[in-house]
Amino acid sequence: MLSRKNMFAFTLLALALLSVGCTQEQQNQMSRGIQNWTGTNGVMDVYAGEKLVTRFIQVDKMTTGVGRADGQQRAYRYSYGFFDENQNFKVDGGEKKVYFEVSNYSNYVFYENPYY
Repeated sequence: MLSRKNMFAFTLLALALLSVGCTQEQQNQMSRGIQNWTGTNGVMDVYAGEKLVTRFIQVDKMTTGVGRADGQQRAYRYSYGFFDENQNFKVDGGEKKVYFEVSNYSNYVFYENPYY
């Protein structure tokens, strides 16, 4: 029977070998799938010019909108996250988890929370 350490190493080796035969897009999709499965602690900052106007925290992933009828990607992304009203990177009392959308033409930055 394999130990946990050996099983982890075997899994990583298998994933590495699988990715060698894939295109760059397929590798990116696998990476996103693994990241989505393990979860992230994302922060979405939305800017108006140079000014930060909205921050969402504890965002797991961003999803690109897709049309139901034609299957084509839409020009927006959506997710769920906590509206960080005072922009302190923490969920405070009264801050709720909300659904949000951002246009591909918006000024926004999505990154991992450095303080959590």
